[in-house]
Amino acid sequence: MTIAEPSTAALVTAHPMLPEIWRIANVRRDTSDTFTLQFNTAEHAGGFEFAPGQFNMLYAFGCGEVPISISGDPTKPNTLIHTIREVGPVTKALGALKRGDTIGVRGPYGTHWPVVESAGSDIVLVAGGIGLAPLRPALYQVLANRRDYGQVVLLYGTRTPADILFLKEVEEWRARFDLQVLVTVDRGDQDWLGTVGVVTRLIPLAQFDAGNAVAMVCGPEVMMRFTVNELVDRGMSKDQIYISMERNMKCGIGLCGHCQFGSSFICKDGPVFRYDAIGPLLPIREL
Repeated sequence: MTIAEPSTAALVTAHPMLPEIWRIANVRRDTSDTFTLQFNTAEHAGGFEFAPGQFNMLYAFGCGEVPISISGDPTKPNTLIHTIREVGPVTKALGALKRGDTIGVRGPYGTHWPVVESAGSDIVLVAGGIGLAPLRPALYQVLANRRDYGQVVLLYGTRTPADILFLKEVEEWRARFDLQVLVTVDRGDQDWLGTVGVVTRLIPLAQFDAGNAVAMVCGPEVMMRFTVNELVDRGMSKDQIYISMERNMKCGIGLCGHCQFGSSFICKDGPVFRYDAIGPLLPIREL
């Protein structure tokens, strides 16, 4: 009797650490140290569905894997998009790839931003640097269902004007009458006419009802802690605030233990957490 070879789908089901091969459809350089990889999901059976805030494990052959949040539009399943900052050997290897090259992809993994659950509330998105990439799918979903929400605010801070991600989209968002977008930079240049300073300086200027709002925050941990403090001073409670973390994740499925944070595993219980559940652990050194 001839034994049939298992299908790729069966292998992936049996071996969750086995990546699927994806071919890069387009590469875009966003800033000096940030780039975007785009993939055509039509090449894969079933396409690719994800919830805003989830991440994939991206594998650069011969180098290793890294967790990267999905930065595309969940309402447009024809493309899979990852925006990546070059900070180590794996992300630098991914940044050297070109259209037509292949990488390994596992996922999607993790929890999501509470976009659907927040219907009827004001939405406050606060991003620092590359943190705009994980928040962009949430904004896409909110704007696709704009009538379901009250005020919608995007507060975005970067190091310099040259570091602003998705510049064309940010300008388009700022032109909308149903969305408040405020941008600040740490260091301006001779052409910058906007706000200079940390992103928390924008919170007093944001138009939202603190008693009926949900905040979603992504950026460096110190930025998120100070942002939460400012939002609480504005009148929000910590159970109205969500943050995203991508700490030390290696396997994506809770096996390796690298991302254990207190009693939680970032890859399984996160990366999106309600702040009242995870916030008390953030100031603890070496946790």
